[in-house]
Parts: sequence; C-alpha cells; structure tokens
Amino acid sequence: MRYKQFGKTDLKLSELAVGTWAIGGTGWGDVNEKDSIDAIHAMIDQGVNLIDTAPSYGRGHSEEVVGKALSSCRDKVMLLTKCGIRWPEDVKYGSSEPIRDSSKDAIMKQCEDSLKRLNTDHIDIYLIHWPDASTPFEETADALKTLKQQGKIRFSGISNFEDSDLEKLYNLGVIDVVQYPYSMVNRSKEDVLKQYAEKGVYTMGYGGLGAGILTGTIREIPKFEPGDARLGFYDFFREPKFSKVMELLKTLDQIAAAHDVPVAQVAVNWTTRHPYIGASLTGVRNAKEAAENCSAFSWSLSDEEMETINTAIDQTIGK
Repeated sequence: MRYKQFGKTDLKLSELAVGTWAIGGTGWGDVNEKDSIDAIHAMIDQGVNLIDTAPSYGRGHSEEVVGKALSSCRDKVMLLTKCGIRWPEDVKYGSSEPIRDSSKDAIMKQCEDSLKRLNTDHIDIYLIHWPDASTPFEETADALKTLKQQGKIRFSGISNFEDSDLEKLYNLGVIDVVQYPYSMVNRSKEDVLKQYAEKGVYTMGYGGLGAGILTGTIREIPKFEPGDARLGFYDFFREPKFSKVMELLKTLDQIAAAHDVPVAQVAVNWTTRHPYIGASLTGVRNAKEAAENCSAFSWSLSDEEMETINTAIDQTIGK
C-alpha cells in the first residue's frame, strides 16, 4: 500500500479508501453482509486505513455494517462519515425524498445517531454530504466546530458542494477535507481538487472505478433493476457516454495486458498517481475484489503510459 500525508497534519493515509455505498444495499442489487465485512477486513489487512461511509447509504445500514466490521480493529483506521441528509421520521426508505438539513440541531442529532450505528465514541472525518441552501453557512460551521470541541469529530469538510459555497465554508475554518467524484470517466471537479490540494486541504476522489464500468467486466449496457442507484447517479451507463467508455477501455485493455493485471488496477493506478488526489474511493463487495484493488499498488504506470491514457481520455470522454 502507498500513503500520502493527510492535509497539514503528520498523519499518513492510504491512497486507497474503502467506499461503502454499495454495502448499504439499497439500490445496488444483492449485497451480502458477511461478504461486506470480509471485504473491509481484507482491505485493512492489506494496509488500507481509511473507510468512508454515510447514513444515507441504505439509511444507516452501511454505517451499521462498518461498525460491526470495525468492532475489533477501530484503532487501525480513520473513519469517515457524513451529515446533512435526513428523512422524515417514520417514513420507509425509498418512499420519500431525503431532506437536506445542515442546521445545527440536525447535525448534532445526526452525529449522535452515526456514533451509535458505528459503535464508536468519535468520528475521525465528518463531511457535509450535500449542500443545504436553507441553512446559513455560519450555523453549519458552528455545528462542526462544536462537535470538534466536544471530541466527537476530529476533522470536517464537504462533499459535492459548488465551488463558491466551498470557498465560503473554507473561510469559516471548517474545511479540512474535500471530496468529489474523480475518475477517468468524471474529471468535472479536477480544477477544484487541484485548488484545494494547493491550500493544504486533504482531497478525496470517489467513484474511482466508475461504479464498476472501469473494471473492464462491463462490456454491454447493463440491465439494472428499476431503482438501481447507478442508473440515476451516473451518466456513463447509458448512451452516448457508454460507447465512449467502451472505446477508452480498448486502451486500458492494452496496458492491463502489458502488466498482466486486471483493468481495474490500471484505473486505480491512474487516479492515485495524481498529486491532487489524497485517496481514491473504490467500492468492494467481497474479499476477492478487495485483494484485486489493493494489488494495484504492487506496480506503477510509467509516465509514458500515463500520457497514453490521458490522450485516450481526452479523445473519448473529454472533461
């Protein structure tokens, strides 16, 4: 495993992080809890020390699974979860739209709920999952500062904010971490990731394997069940982008063959080679996938191969 410095601290975090959206189950097909826990343990055993989850993943189920997985090894990882999203009380998951709520009262309650599900006394990194336009930034920042003072969270930040809103929170002193989508098939936030990395903020890119499309195992448009999260959240499982990704995979196939590795490892290598990406989030469903992803750090893409991939991305996907 390879490691990078965590922001302005002396901590070192693995360049690969465990993404647990799929572990939440809802909207990701058949997910087995034992396999999920085994996958987390396999990642930790191979040096991964950063786990990302959120209460919105399966409406708390992902956090519960992560809590079970870390019951014997909590001290080995930096644990990240999120806030700012809630559902109306007593409403079944999926039957109502989530509410974006980053008010102080809401964040304080959400933090307590996450601590219970995760079975821990503190959260290392606490991110506002999505922006809440109805709450003043000052109130949200006050909530995060209060939680730090109480020792319930160590670091704070955001995921999925517009650039101008991010700057406002940064000026309020609560941005230690920023997290955006980043992969070969989504470089839309590349400039903002570079900008904040230069400020000394820790940066994370989620969807490093493009929800599976960069593993090379998907070669035809998948027939997901209605309600599958991948249909609504990603644009590359439908045309015209799907065919563009398939064209890009031809280049990745060649490089993977030259190294005798799966295509997924090429994608992981490419993402983590960028200095403005502290860690790349990849979802895992079982120990086999975990081992495959971690093995990407046993070799490195050459500068020439990086240039070849970048040219192929520009010619197929664009930015």
